[in-house]
Amino acid sequence: MDKTNALDALAALGQETRLDIFRLLVRAGSDGLAAGEIARRLDTFPNTLSAHLKILTQAGLVRPERDGRSIVYFTDFTGMRDLLAFLMEDCCNGSPELCAPVIEALTCGC
Repeated sequence: MDKTNALDALAALGQETRLDIFRLLVRAGSDGLAAGEIARRLDTFPNTLSAHLKILTQAGLVRPERDGRSIVYFTDFTGMRDLLAFLMEDCCNGSPELCAPVIEALTCGC
């Protein structure tokens, strides 16, 4: 991930509703959630939700999949890992043991 992509991802997450969507999809894991279900759970209008999902998708944090007439959204765990790796790239000034607790917390097997 380069700086431009990282800035896009951070900007996407820097808005309250988008952060809520992202966290909801992280909790949903590999099951994902249909757009309508996301809107219902977050009490968001579908057209507003669509705009937020588009921004998260373009930032590489969310990916859509068509399931019949619905679109199911999933966290793009590769995009999330790339962002976290970029943020921690030069971690701890040569003392990686300081970052070990953070890395352990991030290792979820997803």
